[in-house]
Amino acid sequence: MATFDELLEDVGSFGRCQKRIFGLLCLLSLPFAGVYVGIVFQGYSPGHWCRQPAAAADRMRACGWSSELGRRVTLPQVNVSGVPQPSGCTRYEVDWNGTALGCDAQELNLTGARVTTCQDGWEFDYEGRRSFVTEFNLVCADAWWADMYQSLLNLGFLVGSFAFGYFADRFGRKLSFLLSNILNGIAGIVLAVVPNYSSVLVMRVILGFGVKGGWMTSYVLLTEIVGVEYRRTVGILYQMFFSVGILILPLLAYFIGDWRWLQVVISAPYLLFIGYYWFVPESPRWLISQNKHGEALKITEAMAKENKRELSKKCKTLTNDEGDSTSASLLDLFRTPNMRKYTLILMYIWFTSAVVYQGLIMRLGIAGGNIYIDFLISGLVEFPAAFLILFTIERVGRRLPFAAANIVAGASCLIAACIPDSMFWFKTVVACVGRLGITMGLEMVVFVNTELYPTFVRNLGVSVCSTLCDIGGFVCPFLLFRLAEVWMELPLIVFGALALVAGGLVLLLPETKGAPLPDTIDDVEFPDRKKPEDGEEKRQMKSFLSPDVTNNKETTTV
Repeated sequence: MATFDELLEDVGSFGRCQKRIFGLLCLLSLPFAGVYVGIVFQGYSPGHWCRQPAAAADRMRACGWSSELGRRVTLPQVNVSGVPQPSGCTRYEVDWNGTALGCDAQELNLTGARVTTCQDGWEFDYEGRRSFVTEFNLVCADAWWADMYQSLLNLGFLVGSFAFGYFADRFGRKLSFLLSNILNGIAGIVLAVVPNYSSVLVMRVILGFGVKGGWMTSYVLLTEIVGVEYRRTVGILYQMFFSVGILILPLLAYFIGDWRWLQVVISAPYLLFIGYYWFVPESPRWLISQNKHGEALKITEAMAKENKRELSKKCKTLTNDEGDSTSASLLDLFRTPNMRKYTLILMYIWFTSAVVYQGLIMRLGIAGGNIYIDFLISGLVEFPAAFLILFTIERVGRRLPFAAANIVAGASCLIAACIPDSMFWFKTVVACVGRLGITMGLEMVVFVNTELYPTFVRNLGVSVCSTLCDIGGFVCPFLLFRLAEVWMELPLIVFGALALVAGGLVLLLPETKGAPLPDTIDDVEFPDRKKPEDGEEKRQMKSFLSPDVTNNKETTTV
């Protein structure tokens, strides 16, 4: 009887079939990028000011004032980075029909007049774009409602990760993938047509629930059908296609100025992905774990045929190479010193990676530059991240590149916060270096997390630690936008401090390059303890068991 890993040697570790499936599933990352960071364009908040009463508008026209002059004269002035600008949230309460008010803008002084909030809505400097912020007037006191758009998406991520993780283990990767795409396509299109913002938020949660679960299911499926020597490379390249989606998004947003139509374009691919059900097979490894050996062998034979390979006779019968696993418990992640240390450190790193990564992307929407060019440039720096990881992890190891990535990200954020706005391009370059660092950190934490936990609790450990990524994503919009109202550079200082601490904590983790994956908690707690060889282990067990017990083939629990 052969295990699936042995069978893959006959099928081909990464043959034509796996490459075809890899190419199809990587396309899933393209719209995922639009869902994840589309708020930069869909939730763009342009310049805005109070809509003036009809009498004020009539006076401005009668006096021949331009719109800019009218705002400067008739709206209270506030300091923005030391520069006086018309307020976007208040206006003077003045009787514009009064004869004492003249048309000489230099003589007109309203500083003593009563100031009130916007009573008649807002006017926006649209710049050819229509976002949900301008449609639902989510500015000033209601600006925090715009933050909920991204936060509730991450709430959906959090719930969907657990739900689809269970569903995929219980009913299979293929069915889980199908349901995810049906849910994503319907929720995304409905989100684009609902009439009020409350409905938008509800659909946003549902979309997050399906998108993250389907993306993770595809990631698992890919790693289960390729040989062990290709799993890490395939996983990193799969994530790199997310960066391709990052580059496509500003191009779409440039030509599609309405946030609703942009949402339709982002969601439509998920309807096409439903067709994958007939082109992507179920994971044979999962079928074997469910004792469906006949179905697994049939799929494996089809994969071998597509790869132009033949199965040997020993592979005609399959066995479950996963074995009976110890029941995992949440307490196992905290019960012993090393497990507790790894869990707490990884939780913090997942949280920091999400906050800094999303924060640097969403900050582009409020930085004041050309949002399309800035977004495109910052997306380009993500590609070197994947190649740096592939180049360093087998030569240098995991720990030093992982720590350096977070330290570089943190230092770049702090330096960028100190660079004046007059040096805009230098500030942009430094911020892009920070984006490169945090992208490396986010991609590395995925597989480092899996290498630190023993087999029986590995899936649970990754699931629990990665939930902090979604919690970080929930917190990030409030952290960015509300702190930016206090001081524009304050979020960068917070991001920098978080990333620097994360870099220091990475150095407390062990190096996993060349180390075997731990099987038990003892392997984690006592990594230097030498494991007995197979023959020696059998001799130890034989001497441990009494002759009577071995003759009767009874089971002894150690």
